Parts: sequence; structure tokens; C-alpha cells
Amino acid sequence: MKRVWDIVLVLVTAPLWLPLLAATALAVRLAMGRPVIFRQLRPGLAGRPFLLLKFRTMRMGTGSDAERLTPFGRLLRRTSLDELPELFNVLSGEMSLVGPRPLLMEYLPRYTPEQARRHEALPGITGWAQVHGRNATTWEERFRCDVWYVDHRSLWLDLRILAMTAWQVVRGRGISADSHATMPPFVGDFSHIGHRGSQR
Repeated sequence: MKRVWDIVLVLVTAPLWLPLLAATALAVRLAMGRPVIFRQLRPGLAGRPFLLLKFRTMRMGTGSDAERLTPFGRLLRRTSLDELPELFNVLSGEMSLVGPRPLLMEYLPRYTPEQARRHEALPGITGWAQVHGRNATTWEERFRCDVWYVDHRSLWLDLRILAMTAWQVVRGRGISADSHATMPPFVGDFSHIGHRGSQR
């Protein structure tokens, strides 16, 4: 039922998001050049990798994510327009509209068994964690929200999360943690040892 709901909602709203996607793609091309789409392997259901699609928000080259994030890219993230290409991931069955956000492949061995349960559901464009702090929260709180969603998922909960997400986008809160483009890297239980990787 959830899969049918995803497909129907994406297709019914296509007249709204397709022109917006095309306009955003053109704006990214003019503002930052090529490539327009950012592609990266992310873990999906049961941790199986898939190719995530997003609009590019960073300059090419070296430097931290926060340093390479452009003003236009920051606007895309604030409005969540950078996530629009993920609707094609939903149509292909790799993602759902609602579910735990797909993070990085390198995080898989760092999860506790309980945290790894977030992969018992398809990853989502938005999720319970995104409407409870988004990126301005701790990893522990985020994973607790993800596992809570896995245990309580339903069509009505998905509708509630989608409505809450729209309000979060309007408010523009929780886009990033302090001094980070999104969140500090997740390093497991020994977070004081050091940081590796980046979220986007």
C-alpha cells in the first residue's frame, strides 16, 4: 500500500513539481555550471546501495562541505529544492516519500544493532527525524526517531510527516548544525576520536 501511495502521489503532483524541477535545473546550470545533478551511492532498504540523485549545491574542488557550499546552494537547501530529483528515486522504488534519510555507505559498520534497524524501511525524502530537528539535532536523537518510525509507520503517520515537512520548509529551520553544511560526520560511539567523511 505504501508503494502505491508513493507512486500515486508523485504522479498526481507531477504537473506541479516537474516545471519546478526544470526551472531549478536551469538555475543550477547557470549559477554553478555542470554537473547539475549530484549522484552518490547511499544505503537503501537492508543497506543495499542505490544511486541517490540531488541538485548540486557545492562548488567542485577541495575544502570542507561548509566552505564549498555556495550561497545559491544554501538557498536550495533552505527551500529543499535540492531534493527534487529524489522523486525519481521514489518512482524507481529505491526510496519512499517518507522514511529514514539515506546517509553514507561508510556509516553502515558504525551503527549499533539498534541504530541499524533504520534500514528496515525504505529511505525517504523526509522522515520523522526531519520534522524533529532535521540536521540541528544529535545523531543519537536522529537515530531514535528513525527507529521509532520503523516501528510505528503507517499511511496516516506518513501524511502527518508530509504536512509537518511542508511547515518545516516554510520556517527554514534545522537546515544545518553550527559550522557544518549539514551535520558533523557520524563516527559511531567513539565520536571524540575524530571525524571522517561528509554527509553530502
